[in-house]
Amino acid sequence: MQITNKHFVNGHPLLPPFPTGLERALFAMGCFWGAERRFWEMPGVYSTAVGYTAGHLADPSYEQVCRGSTGHAEAVMVLFDPTQVSYAELLKLFWESHDPTQGMRQGNDIGTQYRSGIYVTSASQRQQAEASRDAFQQALTARGYGPITTEIVDDPAFYYAEEYHQQYLAKNPGGYCGLGGTGVACPSGVV
Repeated sequence: MQITNKHFVNGHPLLPPFPTGLERALFAMGCFWGAERRFWEMPGVYSTAVGYTAGHLADPSYEQVCRGSTGHAEAVMVLFDPTQVSYAELLKLFWESHDPTQGMRQGNDIGTQYRSGIYVTSASQRQQAEASRDAFQQALTARGYGPITTEIVDDPAFYYAEEYHQQYLAKNPGGYCGLGGTGVACPSGVV
């Protein structure tokens, strides 16, 4: 996929190589437009890009992913400076920004591409993701929500989405964003 190597909002690169000291996180939480905006607004996040992950087709197109036959989820790659924002803080934003109990959907967006997922790049990320999931499940259960359906998977291939999807809601301020949380706070200090 050919994309411009410049974040529309902050001007940082979207493609490697990235500055030393940054860490990478990968999340799926429904439509990637709103998910990306939530993360690029967070202090300590260096860059974001949207794409497709956790499927079986190499370098899929948006149209292929939307047909639901590739197994990919719409995802946001987050490059962050761990001296300014922790992975635990990114997880808190992730959990509170969508409803992780909806299975293969997020609001009116229905299909496997809209599932909830955390794609971990290290044993530490996995431990933190699982601990935060367990703590958030207790908070959700107390408020009457069902089980979390979020998949936690070791770092699958990430394929950049088409240029027009990158930082879409900055380029199209009135664009659609179906992302909404549950209103339940994720307990902090669990990881």
